[in-house]
Amino acid sequence: MNKITSLFNIQYPIIQAGMVWNSGWKLASAASNSGILGLLGAGSMYPEVLREHIQKCKKATDKPFGVNVPMLYPNIEEIMTVIVEEEVKIVFTSAGNPKTWTSWLQERGIIVVHVVSSVKFALKAQAAGVDAVVAEGFEAGGHNGREETTTFTLIPMVKEHLDVPLIAAGGIATGKGMLAAMVLGADGVQIGSRFVTSQESSAHPNFKETVVNTNDGDTHLTLKELAPARLIKNKFFNDLQALYQKGTTADELKLFLGRGRAKKGMFEGDLEEGELEIGQVAGLIHDIKPVSEIVSEIIAEFELSKLNLSSL
Repeated sequence: MNKITSLFNIQYPIIQAGMVWNSGWKLASAASNSGILGLLGAGSMYPEVLREHIQKCKKATDKPFGVNVPMLYPNIEEIMTVIVEEEVKIVFTSAGNPKTWTSWLQERGIIVVHVVSSVKFALKAQAAGVDAVVAEGFEAGGHNGREETTTFTLIPMVKEHLDVPLIAAGGIATGKGMLAAMVLGADGVQIGSRFVTSQESSAHPNFKETVVNTNDGDTHLTLKELAPARLIKNKFFNDLQALYQKGTTADELKLFLGRGRAKKGMFEGDLEEGELEIGQVAGLIHDIKPVSEIVSEIIAEFELSKLNLSSL
């Protein structure tokens, strides 16, 4: 029995990442109905909006699903209260200290997983008592670690030190990628970018099409002074680089960024002025299709690749 499938009571050891502006109830329920763990992305939801998505997700699936909570948001207490009131049983925390909420959630019968980008933070998460750790490499989309450690090196390094189950993330969108991560020591994988271009993702069609047309080298990690984010190069990104070239401060960056850049890009489809967050693996994503087909393809390729390994 796989550690991840038994921890979450799912068919396949795959988690659909909870991504801002992409991961509403339609995506999470479709993922869970496909035999993997669907996650709602609370990072782009006010507490009452999250409540609505949880309730709709419950109606759309009888399978386990969870909520991803970036801990840097101001209304975190309200978010956690909604999660408990709506009896969500799985929470993935990120962007913050795992000590803050782990035991509080576990006392209420909730499985807690924390997302990290380094061995140091993986050990902190384990010490905080989390049920599993997601180790996310530098290839990943959206907010990212400052260490710039790639998934290929991060997973075995974290595995050396960890006793709790390990989930690999960053640059995984295929069955071959999943197998590679598990050969390196992961018990399961978390996949984000591939599900952005699912039919059920709440991303704007403009953004989905842009992801499908993205090639290697089209994404870049920036905004390290605030919170590192991997973005597709567009007008907003180029304007940002011009600021860097003339020398800029964190305050100037905040002013330029303003509010709602990610919403503008990913949810509203403004390809010029919006923030377009996606992983490097976008260069391998060539179509928009239902979640069920994406999962079937990943699993079929995973099984075939396992068979092919014996010929090496």
